[in-house]
Amino acid sequence: MTTAQKQRPKYYDLNLAHLPVPGLVSIFHRISGALLFFPVLPVLLWLLQSTLASEQGWLRWRGVFADPAVKVVVLAFAWLYLHHFFAGIRYLLLDLHLGVAKEPARASAKLVFAAGALSTLLLAWRIW
Repeated sequence: MTTAQKQRPKYYDLNLAHLPVPGLVSIFHRISGALLFFPVLPVLLWLLQSTLASEQGWLRWRGVFADPAVKVVVLAFAWLYLHHFFAGIRYLLLDLHLGVAKEPARASAKLVFAAGALSTLLLAWRIW
């Protein structure tokens, strides 16, 4: 056996705590995009259809969204969208070669997390 095969780890470390902030933004951007595409988008389209179909549908869903547990779920999905939105803007700027160096990339990644959290908190303040 060569020395490279002896030192190869037998498992992959999937712990996200060891990733730098830009890596976390990248992983959460992919996860949020996948979750927004499959469970969230079809549910939102179905919800829109049922609320626009009749006044009873609108009143029923208005009552459902008055529940605090439902508001927390809505805030979680809102954070998914907001994080995906701000990370997407960051990636567009990186494609334009703005903020590609190590320190600006870390700062913009921290800004993505802060903007997503702040926007979600503003939304939470608005719906409660």
